[in-house]
Amino acid sequence: MSYDKTIAQAARTELERRRSQAEKTARQSLEGFLSNCPRAKEISRELAKNSAGAARAVLSGGNVHEELEQRKKLGLALREEYEELLKAHGLTRHDIEPRYSCSECRDTGFVDGRMCGCHRALRRSIAYRQLSAGLPLEQCTFQSFLLDYYEGDPAAKKRMKEILDTCRKYAENLRPRSSNLLFWGATGLGKTHLSLAIANAAIEKGFGVVYGSAQKFASAIEKERFSREDSVGTANSLKECDLLILDDLGVEFSSPYSDAAIYDVVNERLMAERPTIISTNLDPSGLEKRYGERFASRIVGGYALMRFKGRDVRVQKISG
Repeated sequence: MSYDKTIAQAARTELERRRSQAEKTARQSLEGFLSNCPRAKEISRELAKNSAGAARAVLSGGNVHEELEQRKKLGLALREEYEELLKAHGLTRHDIEPRYSCSECRDTGFVDGRMCGCHRALRRSIAYRQLSAGLPLEQCTFQSFLLDYYEGDPAAKKRMKEILDTCRKYAENLRPRSSNLLFWGATGLGKTHLSLAIANAAIEKGFGVVYGSAQKFASAIEKERFSREDSVGTANSLKECDLLILDDLGVEFSSPYSDAAIYDVVNERLMAERPTIISTNLDPSGLEKRYGERFASRIVGGYALMRFKGRDVRVQKISG
């Protein structure tokens, strides 16, 4: 999966920050310990002299084995004393050594010249955040989804309560292989609100969530198709994220390439059993007319269909 230069740089900057912070914290802890324990500082100097003496013994010849054994014993004794001093000051060796976020690469991002898994995960996380930037997550929660707007239609209110309860349970039980949901119905009935409420819960669980309109993603994919620069990999991000929420499907500008790209994303996520939530104003027959029988078949067969009912909530808020 490829990323543009800004994402790659952001990942490098974050790794450098993590490494620098871990080393700074360890250095401050060590300096504090040595300041409060002069004997520990003396031991550090004696250990350095002992190591230098061992190197000289090897170079000078003579009874090297005996000399090295003596220096080995001295080194062990000094280190044991050092550990006891640490213990006496309520510390361990780990307290004065850097605690890197990743023990494999020590926050360098590479192991044996190959990109570490933590580095790849960080790049994905940054890409997901950029794709979902600017979402009103704090405003859209399950608590703020009010059924009062459906009071005038008992059947609609009952239906929307069922959908609200189902979405709560879905968010509570969200797993890497949770089911797929299709929210469909007229504009202003709460499809986006409940999608964002689920996104909130998913993010709190540590899931990598990508949320956006079909128009936004279709435009990005189309643009990258003709870009000469390194690709940000929008299509791959959509395919690989833990949870994809595709909003307003069906209103995006249609082109054979973008339609095929969206189908490809939906299909690959179904094959990989990665959960996807789609919201649309189109019913299943409308999806078939817009995207074709093959696409509609994948949706009907692989998604739990939820029809939203009622009057446009946004209109009610304005008129109320």
